[in-house]
Amino acid sequence: MARILAHPFDRLVGASPKICSWALLASATLLSGCAWLSEKERALVLRPSPGRPEAFARDERAGLRPGDQRFLLKQPATAETEAAADRLAIWWLPHPDPQAPTLLYLHGTLRNLYENLPKIEAVRDAGFAVLAVDYRGWGDSSPIIPSETSIDADAARAWAELVQRQPDPNKRVIFGHSMGGAVAVSLASQLRRGVDYGGLVLESTFTRMPEVAASAGTLGRIGAAITSLKFESIDKIARVDAPTLIMHGDGDKLVPVDLGRRLRDAARPGNVCWVEVPEGSHSGLHREAAERYQQSLQGLIKVLPPRFSGPETRPWPAGVCAAPSNAAVVNAVKS
Repeated sequence: MARILAHPFDRLVGASPKICSWALLASATLLSGCAWLSEKERALVLRPSPGRPEAFARDERAGLRPGDQRFLLKQPATAETEAAADRLAIWWLPHPDPQAPTLLYLHGTLRNLYENLPKIEAVRDAGFAVLAVDYRGWGDSSPIIPSETSIDADAARAWAELVQRQPDPNKRVIFGHSMGGAVAVSLASQLRRGVDYGGLVLESTFTRMPEVAASAGTLGRIGAAITSLKFESIDKIARVDAPTLIMHGDGDKLVPVDLGRRLRDAARPGNVCWVEVPEGSHSGLHREAAERYQQSLQGLIKVLPPRFSGPETRPWPAGVCAAPSNAAVVNAVKS
Protein backbone atom coordinates (compact mmCIF):
# COMPACT_ATOMS: atom_id res chain seq x y z
CA MET A 1 0.00 0.00 0.00
CA ALA A 2 1.42 3.37 -0.97
CA ARG A 3 1.86 6.21 1.46
CA ILE A 4 -1.88 6.58 1.33
CA LEU A 5 -3.14 10.00 0.27
CA ALA A 6 0.29 11.56 0.75
CA HIS A 7 1.73 10.73 -2.66
CA PRO A 8 -1.06 12.40 -4.67
CA PHE A 9 -0.47 15.60 -2.72
CA ASP A 10 3.31 15.32 -3.19
CA ARG A 11 2.84 15.19 -6.95
CA LEU A 12 0.68 18.30 -6.85
CA VAL A 13 3.28 20.28 -4.92
CA GLY A 14 5.70 20.04 -7.84
CA ALA A 15 3.03 21.30 -10.23
CA SER A 16 1.78 24.80 -10.85
CA PRO A 17 0.08 26.99 -8.20
CA LYS A 18 -3.11 26.68 -10.24
CA ILE A 19 -3.08 22.90 -9.79
CA CYS A 20 -2.31 23.26 -6.10
CA SER A 21 -5.26 25.64 -5.74
CA TRP A 22 -7.45 23.12 -7.53
CA ALA A 23 -6.31 20.45 -5.09
CA LEU A 24 -7.25 22.55 -2.10
CA LEU A 25 -10.61 23.37 -3.67
CA ALA A 26 -11.18 19.69 -4.35
CA SER A 27 -10.34 18.89 -0.75
CA ALA A 28 -12.82 21.42 0.53
CA THR A 29 -15.48 20.09 -1.81
CA LEU A 30 -14.78 16.57 -0.65
CA LEU A 31 -15.43 17.61 2.91
CA SER A 32 -18.83 18.89 1.83
CA GLY A 33 -19.75 15.43 0.57
CA CYS A 34 -19.33 15.68 -3.21
CA ALA A 35 -20.06 12.20 -4.58
CA TRP A 36 -17.86 12.64 -7.67
CA LEU A 37 -14.82 13.56 -5.61
CA SER A 38 -15.53 10.77 -3.16
CA GLU A 39 -15.38 8.31 -6.03
CA LYS A 40 -12.12 9.81 -7.28
CA GLU A 41 -10.64 9.62 -3.80
CA ARG A 42 -11.57 5.96 -3.43
CA ALA A 43 -10.08 5.11 -6.82
CA LEU A 44 -6.86 6.99 -6.02
CA VAL A 45 -6.35 5.61 -2.52
CA LEU A 46 -7.61 2.03 -2.87
CA ARG A 47 -6.12 1.63 -6.38
CA PRO A 48 -8.26 -1.32 -7.52
CA SER A 49 -6.59 -3.49 -10.17
CA PRO A 50 -9.12 -5.43 -12.27
CA GLY A 51 -8.13 -8.13 -14.73
CA ARG A 52 -5.30 -10.64 -14.93
CA PRO A 53 -1.59 -10.40 -15.68
CA GLU A 54 -0.77 -11.63 -19.18
CA ALA A 55 0.65 -14.97 -18.07
CA PHE A 56 -2.59 -15.85 -16.28
CA ALA A 57 -4.76 -14.54 -19.12
CA ARG A 58 -3.07 -16.99 -21.52
CA ASP A 59 -3.48 -20.02 -19.28
CA GLU A 60 -6.61 -20.53 -17.16
CA ARG A 61 -4.78 -22.99 -14.88
CA ALA A 62 -1.60 -20.93 -14.46
CA GLY A 63 -0.46 -20.81 -10.84
CA LEU A 64 -2.83 -23.56 -9.71
CA ARG A 65 -1.96 -26.92 -8.18
CA PRO A 66 -4.08 -30.04 -8.71
CA GLY A 67 -7.35 -29.58 -6.85
CA ASP A 68 -7.16 -25.77 -6.78
CA GLN A 69 -10.20 -23.84 -7.99
CA ARG A 70 -11.02 -20.32 -9.13
CA PHE A 71 -14.72 -19.47 -9.34
CA LEU A 72 -17.18 -16.59 -9.14
CA LEU A 73 -19.92 -15.91 -6.60
CA LYS A 74 -22.86 -13.57 -6.99
CA GLN A 75 -22.71 -10.56 -4.71
CA PRO A 76 -25.64 -8.15 -4.18
CA ALA A 77 -25.31 -4.77 -5.86
CA THR A 78 -24.19 -1.75 -3.81
CA ALA A 79 -24.19 2.00 -4.25
CA GLU A 80 -20.94 1.60 -6.20
CA THR A 81 -22.60 -0.31 -9.05
CA GLU A 82 -25.90 -0.29 -10.91
CA ALA A 83 -25.72 -3.97 -11.79
CA ALA A 84 -28.41 -6.29 -10.47
CA ALA A 85 -25.69 -8.48 -9.01
CA ASP A 86 -21.91 -8.41 -9.01
CA ARG A 87 -19.40 -11.21 -9.40
CA LEU A 88 -16.96 -11.97 -6.60
CA ALA A 89 -13.82 -13.94 -7.44
CA ILE A 90 -12.89 -16.70 -4.98
CA TRP A 91 -9.85 -18.96 -4.98
CA TRP A 92 -10.02 -22.26 -3.13
CA LEU A 93 -6.56 -23.70 -2.51
CA PRO A 94 -6.81 -26.86 -0.37
CA HIS A 95 -3.91 -28.22 1.65
CA PRO A 96 -2.62 -31.78 1.09
CA ASP A 97 -3.47 -32.54 4.72
CA PRO A 98 -7.30 -32.67 4.96
CA GLN A 99 -7.00 -31.85 8.70
CA ALA A 100 -5.17 -28.56 8.04
CA PRO A 101 -6.79 -25.33 9.30
CA THR A 102 -8.40 -23.07 6.70
CA LEU A 103 -7.37 -19.44 6.28
CA LEU A 104 -9.28 -16.54 4.69
CA TYR A 105 -6.76 -14.43 2.74
CA LEU A 106 -7.56 -10.69 2.53
CA HIS A 107 -5.16 -8.66 0.41
CA GLY A 108 -4.31 -4.96 0.50
CA THR A 109 -4.62 -2.18 -2.08
CA LEU A 110 -3.36 -2.28 -5.64
CA ARG A 111 -2.28 -5.92 -6.07
CA ASN A 112 -4.99 -8.46 -6.82
CA LEU A 113 -4.80 -12.18 -6.00
CA TYR A 114 -2.75 -13.02 -9.10
CA GLU A 115 -0.04 -10.64 -7.91
CA ASN A 116 -0.38 -11.95 -4.35
CA LEU A 117 0.21 -15.56 -5.36
CA PRO A 118 3.77 -15.85 -3.89
CA LYS A 119 2.56 -14.73 -0.47
CA ILE A 120 -0.53 -16.93 -0.68
CA GLU A 121 1.65 -19.93 -1.46
CA ALA A 122 3.93 -19.12 1.48
CA VAL A 123 0.87 -19.15 3.74
CA ARG A 124 -0.30 -22.47 2.30
CA ASP A 125 3.17 -23.98 2.66
CA ALA A 126 3.08 -23.05 6.36
CA GLY A 127 0.18 -25.49 6.83
CA PHE A 128 -3.09 -23.84 5.81
CA ALA A 129 -5.77 -24.49 3.24
CA VAL A 130 -6.50 -21.05 1.76
CA LEU A 131 -9.71 -19.41 0.62
CA ALA A 132 -8.78 -16.08 -0.98
CA VAL A 133 -11.02 -13.32 -2.29
CA ASP A 134 -10.56 -10.50 -4.77
CA TYR A 135 -12.83 -7.70 -3.58
CA ARG A 136 -14.98 -6.14 -6.26
CA GLY A 137 -12.70 -3.81 -8.20
CA TRP A 138 -9.82 -6.32 -8.25
CA GLY A 139 -8.91 -9.33 -10.38
CA ASP A 140 -11.83 -11.25 -11.88
CA SER A 141 -14.44 -9.60 -9.64
CA SER A 142 -16.78 -6.89 -10.93
CA PRO A 143 -14.76 -3.79 -11.96
CA ILE A 144 -16.34 -1.23 -9.64
CA ILE A 145 -14.86 1.68 -7.71
CA PRO A 146 -14.79 0.02 -4.27
CA SER A 147 -15.54 1.50 -0.85
CA GLU A 148 -15.04 0.40 2.73
CA THR A 149 -18.63 -0.86 2.68
CA SER A 150 -18.20 -2.95 -0.47
CA ILE A 151 -14.84 -4.38 0.70
CA ASP A 152 -16.25 -5.37 4.10
CA ALA A 153 -19.27 -6.95 2.41
CA ASP A 154 -17.03 -8.95 0.08
CA ALA A 155 -14.92 -10.19 3.00
CA ALA A 156 -18.08 -11.27 4.83
CA ARG A 157 -19.32 -13.15 1.75
CA ALA A 158 -15.97 -14.91 1.39
CA TRP A 159 -16.04 -15.79 5.09
CA ALA A 160 -19.44 -17.43 4.64
CA GLU A 161 -17.93 -19.52 1.84
CA LEU A 162 -15.04 -20.55 4.09
CA VAL A 163 -17.42 -21.58 6.87
CA GLN A 164 -19.14 -23.94 4.44
CA ARG A 165 -15.80 -25.60 3.68
CA GLN A 166 -14.37 -25.78 7.22
CA PRO A 167 -16.83 -27.17 9.79
CA ASP A 168 -14.51 -26.78 12.80
CA PRO A 169 -14.58 -23.17 14.12
CA ASN A 170 -11.22 -23.64 15.82
CA LYS A 171 -9.63 -24.31 12.44
CA ARG A 172 -10.90 -21.13 10.82
CA VAL A 173 -8.30 -18.35 10.63
CA ILE A 174 -8.51 -14.82 9.19
CA PHE A 175 -5.45 -13.28 7.51
CA GLY A 176 -5.05 -9.68 6.36
CA HIS A 177 -2.13 -7.87 4.77
CA SER A 178 -1.89 -4.05 4.87
CA MET A 179 -5.41 -2.66 4.19
CA GLY A 180 -6.60 -6.25 4.30
CA GLY A 181 -5.49 -6.31 7.93
CA ALA A 182 -8.02 -3.61 8.74
CA VAL A 183 -10.69 -5.63 6.93
CA ALA A 184 -9.62 -8.71 8.90
CA VAL A 185 -9.82 -6.89 12.25
CA SER A 186 -13.28 -5.58 11.39
CA LEU A 187 -14.49 -9.08 10.51
CA ALA A 188 -12.88 -10.78 13.53
CA SER A 189 -14.26 -8.16 15.92
CA GLN A 190 -17.77 -9.36 15.04
CA LEU A 191 -17.01 -13.06 15.63
CA ARG A 192 -16.54 -15.25 18.70
CA ARG A 193 -13.54 -17.44 19.35
CA GLY A 194 -14.37 -21.13 19.43
CA VAL A 195 -17.85 -20.46 18.06
CA ASP A 196 -16.98 -18.76 14.76
CA TYR A 197 -13.20 -18.79 14.35
CA GLY A 198 -9.90 -19.75 15.96
CA GLY A 199 -7.27 -17.12 15.15
CA LEU A 200 -6.23 -13.93 13.37
CA VAL A 201 -3.07 -13.02 11.41
CA LEU A 202 -2.15 -9.42 10.58
CA GLU A 203 0.80 -8.49 8.39
CA SER A 204 2.12 -4.96 7.81
CA THR A 205 -1.12 -3.35 8.89
CA PHE A 206 -2.04 -0.16 10.73
CA THR A 207 -4.15 1.53 13.36
CA ARG A 208 -6.32 3.57 11.00
CA MET A 209 -5.79 4.74 7.45
CA PRO A 210 -5.54 8.51 8.15
CA GLU A 211 -2.60 7.82 10.47
CA VAL A 212 -0.71 6.19 7.60
CA ALA A 213 -1.17 9.37 5.59
CA ALA A 214 -0.23 11.57 8.54
CA SER A 215 3.05 9.70 8.96
CA ALA A 216 4.18 11.05 5.57
CA GLY A 217 4.52 14.64 6.76
CA THR A 218 2.64 17.92 6.45
CA LEU A 219 0.85 17.18 3.19
CA GLY A 220 0.05 13.72 4.42
CA ARG A 221 -1.59 15.26 7.48
CA ILE A 222 -3.73 17.39 5.17
CA GLY A 223 -4.80 14.23 3.37
CA ALA A 224 -5.50 12.54 6.69
CA ALA A 225 -7.75 15.40 7.74
CA ILE A 226 -9.94 15.25 4.65
CA THR A 227 -10.16 11.60 3.72
CA SER A 228 -13.46 9.79 4.06
CA LEU A 229 -11.67 6.43 4.21
CA LYS A 230 -10.97 5.36 7.79
CA PHE A 231 -10.42 1.58 8.01
CA GLU A 232 -10.39 1.84 11.80
CA SER A 233 -8.61 -1.02 13.56
CA ILE A 234 -7.35 0.67 16.72
CA ASP A 235 -10.87 0.86 18.19
CA LYS A 236 -11.88 -2.66 17.09
CA ILE A 237 -8.94 -4.89 17.91
CA ALA A 238 -9.74 -4.99 21.63
CA ARG A 239 -12.92 -6.87 20.68
CA VAL A 240 -10.89 -9.61 18.98
CA ASP A 241 -10.91 -12.52 21.45
CA ALA A 242 -8.79 -15.07 19.56
CA PRO A 243 -5.01 -15.60 19.39
CA THR A 244 -3.57 -12.94 17.10
CA LEU A 245 -0.28 -13.06 15.23
CA ILE A 246 0.98 -9.64 14.12
CA MET A 247 4.00 -9.47 11.79
CA HIS A 248 5.69 -6.23 10.74
CA GLY A 249 9.04 -5.23 9.26
CA ASP A 250 10.89 -2.36 10.90
CA GLY A 251 12.03 -1.29 7.42
CA ASP A 252 8.43 -0.84 6.19
CA LYS A 253 8.40 2.47 4.32
CA LEU A 254 4.67 2.41 3.58
CA VAL A 255 3.12 1.54 6.95
CA PRO A 256 5.58 2.56 9.70
CA VAL A 257 6.27 -0.16 12.24
CA ASP A 258 5.16 2.18 15.04
CA LEU A 259 1.58 1.88 13.76
CA GLY A 260 1.84 -1.90 14.00
CA ARG A 261 3.21 -1.62 17.54
CA ARG A 262 0.35 0.66 18.56
CA LEU A 263 -2.16 -1.80 17.14
CA ARG A 264 -0.48 -4.59 19.11
CA ASP A 265 -0.69 -2.59 22.31
CA ALA A 266 -4.41 -1.91 21.80
CA ALA A 267 -5.21 -5.63 21.57
CA ARG A 268 -6.39 -7.76 24.49
CA PRO A 269 -3.55 -8.60 26.88
CA GLY A 270 -2.29 -12.13 26.40
CA ASN A 271 -3.78 -12.57 22.93
CA VAL A 272 -1.00 -11.21 20.74
CA CYS A 273 2.20 -12.71 19.39
CA TRP A 274 4.31 -9.88 17.95
CA VAL A 275 6.92 -10.68 15.28
CA GLU A 276 9.08 -7.76 14.18
CA VAL A 277 11.47 -8.44 11.31
CA PRO A 278 14.61 -6.29 11.18
CA GLU A 279 14.78 -4.40 7.87
CA GLY A 280 11.64 -6.18 6.71
CA SER A 281 9.68 -4.43 3.97
CA HIS A 282 5.96 -3.85 3.55
CA SER A 283 5.10 -6.72 1.22
CA GLY A 284 8.17 -8.97 1.22
CA LEU A 285 8.34 -10.62 4.65
CA HIS A 286 7.45 -14.03 3.21
CA ARG A 287 10.66 -14.01 1.12
CA GLU A 288 12.96 -11.72 3.17
CA ALA A 289 12.53 -13.76 6.35
CA ALA A 290 11.07 -16.95 4.88
CA GLU A 291 11.99 -19.28 7.72
CA ARG A 292 10.75 -16.88 10.39
CA TYR A 293 7.55 -16.29 8.42
CA GLN A 294 6.84 -20.02 8.27
CA GLN A 295 7.68 -20.55 11.96
CA SER A 296 5.36 -17.72 13.00
CA LEU A 297 2.39 -19.04 11.04
CA GLN A 298 3.04 -22.57 12.28
CA GLY A 299 3.17 -21.16 15.80
CA LEU A 300 -0.38 -19.91 15.39
CA ILE A 301 -1.48 -23.36 14.22
CA LYS A 302 -0.06 -24.83 17.43
CA VAL A 303 -2.06 -22.35 19.51
CA LEU A 304 -5.37 -23.36 17.91
CA PRO A 305 -7.46 -25.64 20.17
CA PRO A 306 -8.02 -29.30 19.27
CA ARG A 307 -10.72 -30.20 16.79
CA PHE A 308 -14.23 -29.19 17.92
CA SER A 309 -13.10 -28.46 21.48
CA GLY A 310 -13.87 -25.32 23.45
CA PRO A 311 -11.74 -22.16 23.16
CA GLU A 312 -9.06 -23.39 25.51
CA THR A 313 -5.94 -21.30 26.05
CA ARG A 314 -2.69 -22.65 24.63
CA PRO A 315 0.67 -20.91 25.07
CA TRP A 316 2.57 -19.62 22.06
CA PRO A 317 5.55 -21.87 21.22
CA ALA A 318 8.87 -20.68 22.64
CA GLY A 319 10.88 -18.50 20.30
CA VAL A 320 8.00 -17.43 18.07
CA CYS A 321 6.98 -14.12 19.65
CA ALA A 322 9.33 -11.16 19.91
CA ALA A 323 8.17 -10.03 23.34
CA PRO A 324 5.29 -10.57 25.77
CA SER A 325 1.94 -9.45 24.43
CA ASN A 326 1.27 -5.72 24.76
CA ALA A 327 4.80 -5.00 25.99
CA ALA A 328 5.86 -1.36 25.90
CA VAL A 329 9.31 -2.27 24.66
CA VAL A 330 9.68 -4.39 21.54
CA ASN A 331 12.59 -6.78 21.10
CA ALA A 332 13.20 -7.40 17.40
CA VAL A 333 12.95 -10.97 16.18
CA LYS A 334 16.03 -11.94 14.22
CA SER A 335 15.29 -13.96 11.12
